[in-house]
Amino acid sequence: MDIQWYPGHMTKTRRMIVEQVKNVDLVAEIVDARIPISSRNPDVDAMVGDRPRLMVLNRCDQADPERNAQWGAYYRAKGMAVLLTDCKSGTGVKQFAPTVRDALRDKLAQWQAKGMTGKAVRVMVLGVPNVGKSTFINQVAGRKSAKAQNKPGVTRGKQWITVDRGLELLDTPGILWPKFEDQSVGLNLAYTGAVKDAIMDLETLGSRLMGLLCRRYPEAVTARYKIEIDPSAQDWELLEAAGRKRGFLISGGEVDLERMARVLLEEYRSGKLGRFTLEIPEDVK
Repeated sequence: MDIQWYPGHMTKTRRMIVEQVKNVDLVAEIVDARIPISSRNPDVDAMVGDRPRLMVLNRCDQADPERNAQWGAYYRAKGMAVLLTDCKSGTGVKQFAPTVRDALRDKLAQWQAKGMTGKAVRVMVLGVPNVGKSTFINQVAGRKSAKAQNKPGVTRGKQWITVDRGLELLDTPGILWPKFEDQSVGLNLAYTGAVKDAIMDLETLGSRLMGLLCRRYPEAVTARYKIEIDPSAQDWELLEAAGRKRGFLISGGEVDLERMARVLLEEYRSGKLGRFTLEIPEDVK
């Protein structure tokens, strides 16, 4: 599978992040709680250097609660502050400023000792496209400051947003990376909508997702699609069985796999299927 997904403006974004990181006190990285590794740009650590870090596990309301706790512990063990949020409902967003200030307590104490009590904390907010970054910023700021749309590639330039007199955010465009080292990363990003569906065959995408969900959350799949899961079945056969149950038939009695794939992806992304996390810490290589 060769996914071409590195638009030209990404090089400019990467350069801008490297240039601007020296102007911020902390870097907040937004990731999708359902895929906390695949939704991380592996180049970010090198780009931001030793700046204090906050990992925001967004869409936590759509992720497995038990896995949320595991991933929170995983990133804290790496020395990062962690915040669980859901931008649409506002869950956890009010804890952003306190979490930032707690992560920077030593620096704030130094400022206070020097009489710099009015100095604003500056935070760079970054993440891959469609992880909810702009919606997150709007929730934190309490207004529509950043463009928010449920598709990748909406934010195209940096912008400073003042939350209050003590906190300023630097919004950055979604930043991708040139090449997948692991095919599953590309698939996970496609499942959640972080990359456009058009990058690969919809039936293949739906089949792979069905197979993954059947392995990780078989009870939920059975409850939703009323199918018996044969462990030896191919991914496309599981998708076909669900399509047949739904009555998605075309001429000759064949199952419309593309239609079933589209339904599966929509129901997964909207949370209708349940709260699933597609990656576990043990998956990290």
